[in-house]
Amino acid sequence: MTEPNIRHTPVLSQDVIRYLDVREGGTYVDCTIGLAGHASQIARLLGPDGHLIGFDRDPKALELAGERLKALAEELGGKMPKVTLIGEAFSKVAEHVQPGSLDGLLADFGVSSMQIDEPERGFSFQADGPLDMRQDTRQSLTAAQVVNEMDERDLANLIYEYGEERRSRRIARAIVRARPVNTTGQLARIVAGSAPPMKSERIHPATRTFQAIRIHVNRELDEIRQLLEAAPQLLKPSGRLVVISFHSLEDRIAKDVLREVAAQGLWQVLTRKPVVADESESDRNPRARSAKLRAAERTQPGQAGPHKTAEFQDTGSGRILTGFAQLATRRQEKKQPQKPGKKPRLRK
Repeated sequence: MTEPNIRHTPVLSQDVIRYLDVREGGTYVDCTIGLAGHASQIARLLGPDGHLIGFDRDPKALELAGERLKALAEELGGKMPKVTLIGEAFSKVAEHVQPGSLDGLLADFGVSSMQIDEPERGFSFQADGPLDMRQDTRQSLTAAQVVNEMDERDLANLIYEYGEERRSRRIARAIVRARPVNTTGQLARIVAGSAPPMKSERIHPATRTFQAIRIHVNRELDEIRQLLEAAPQLLKPSGRLVVISFHSLEDRIAKDVLREVAAQGLWQVLTRKPVVADESESDRNPRARSAKLRAAERTQPGQAGPHKTAEFQDTGSGRILTGFAQLATRRQEKKQPQKPGKKPRLRK
């Protein structure tokens, strides 16, 4: 077993299993199998008649996931479910899974701990590495191309929209002036020099810029929306969808799409508010601090699903599904739409 695999700790693991409600003998998809942390927990509950399907567009992650699941098969013996691993982006799940065939679908968005820990992947500025940031190393577009070839105005817009960085114009100008930029360390220094950390911020000043470039390189937000829009057709009635996001852009898409689909009568949303890690998990696993989990259940044919939500409550006797309530649809319709954020404009 490789060192990255040993260190891997899946976030919100108990909540994932609770909301996914894994059924013995069922068919479940882990759309972002990574190092198989969540997938291993699911496999333990499926039994020999179950089927675990794992997707990941990162070839190395898929290889390591296979190693971990082989070790689990040796441990479980005849109790191990069937496992299928597919080296594709999760937006292509519908091309490989039959409609109405799944009992559950899990997606853990964002960059994996393995990718962050390997400097040669170029995701992190904690150690100097090439400007790559590709989750699928087979694709052509890299972070280096974005940083060194994109027009200054477009680069500023990208950093503003995907990084939610208010100082995007200043950062883009500094990057263009410093070209060519070849390493993550060099880029981080340029950003920090042009936009020093503010007193109220605890994150490195380059964090948002790196996030924005990574999202653009991997088309992450488009991938998320494609998956969430396809999910209702892939799940059986009462099948569960569980998604974990790590920043506001991902979570906003998840929240909006789940509400849109619920309004069509295809979902019952199980989480009124996102589920977050408690203090003890955040202390054990710092990556869990920003994680937000949302879940939904596919409605039965003919079931009154529109404008309803459900929420789990924990009691001493276990998990109880309670609290169906009508959403205030009329009040929602009367709300004025929010004004979209302005894109930064560069002076000529």
